[in-house]
Amino acid sequence: MISKEHIINRFISYVTIDTESDPNSETTPSTKKQWDLANKLVRELENIGMEDVSIDENAYVLATLPSNVDHNVPTIGFISHFDTSPDFTGANVTPQIHENYLGGELLLNKEEGIVLSPDYFEDLRLYIGQTLITTDGTTLLGADDKAGICEIVSAMEYLINHPEIKHGKIRVGFTPDEEIGRGAHKFDVEKFGADWAYTMDGSQIGELEYENFNAASAVVKIKGKMVHPGYAKGKMVNSMLIATDFINSLPPMETPEQTEGYQGFFHLHNMTCDVEETTLEYIIRDHDKEHFEARKEMMLKLTGELNSQYDKEIISTEIKDQYYNMREKIEPVMHIVDIAEEAMRALDIEPLIKAIRGGTDGSQLSYMGLPCPNIFAGGHNFHGRYEYIPVESMIKATEVICKIAELTALKHN
Repeated sequence: MISKEHIINRFISYVTIDTESDPNSETTPSTKKQWDLANKLVRELENIGMEDVSIDENAYVLATLPSNVDHNVPTIGFISHFDTSPDFTGANVTPQIHENYLGGELLLNKEEGIVLSPDYFEDLRLYIGQTLITTDGTTLLGADDKAGICEIVSAMEYLINHPEIKHGKIRVGFTPDEEIGRGAHKFDVEKFGADWAYTMDGSQIGELEYENFNAASAVVKIKGKMVHPGYAKGKMVNSMLIATDFINSLPPMETPEQTEGYQGFFHLHNMTCDVEETTLEYIIRDHDKEHFEARKEMMLKLTGELNSQYDKEIISTEIKDQYYNMREKIEPVMHIVDIAEEAMRALDIEPLIKAIRGGTDGSQLSYMGLPCPNIFAGGHNFHGRYEYIPVESMIKATEVICKIAELTALKHN
């Protein structure tokens, strides 16, 4: 039986280390403070008895649990990231433990009146009677994805301490900078040496995902011309007004707040503006490859139309692909999803197989030759002050890892 107290203590030891990544940095890892947790993980993996523990010049941590069977079993891997999102501060995290949650509001911060309420976050009601971990409402928690790391380390420790559970060779990997889209960029797939792997980076208990968005970024620059407003007739070109035309010409119901499921979107996530120049920063997302390409084409066509309308090349749009839907790489090896589903059912967990409305290191790794579906880590409300995680979900995720290892060995006996 996996110790609840042990899981809590390990998780808290991770989330109280600030590992926020920085999209404006060009180094790997993007922040020096990520090394603090990376080095701690090396020591911890060595202490629990893992072999071939290594950390490279970019802070990628790898380790091996050797096979304890005498027949050939595919090598499987489990991967999580140790950075936290720059969307909200991860400094000075103060975890709060709420035992036997009764289903009502949780007061996170009395001084600031910050409340976690099931009236707004309905999923809370799934965890009545369980132990929840939150912050004090002034930081994110970091369950994305320190919960995944906690579960992987705890599963490896459990397997080491229970050799009666038979398994093949297992590789684990912990990465920096996933939250800024660079978690897999310098991951050495060949050195990792697994036949397939799983990222432990999902949310609600039961989640099992092998589809994600196709993703691109778009930077739209609009050039204007500043003239004294008292003498501007026929001379001033206000880039902000042209930007407004651009924004309003995209489908208004195809934004993140208006879409769900398999629906894609255009998301304006940042803008800088004055009369002389406005820059719009978008992300483009769609699960369907054809729709994805059509979205990119729509933005380029709109750029051309507005340039024609103003009879000047005043708008430029640069689009860069970021990652692709891993379904294309997973479907030929669907048995790896089937094993995860079987493991969940064996533990009385109802699998929630759905598409990720986002990205995952598993997508890039799948295109790098390492098929890599995503499994729940248990947290909710990532990247903000209302993030929480049920301890029981972390325990179940740890058990799923152990069961996948066991089933893989059984199926290749």
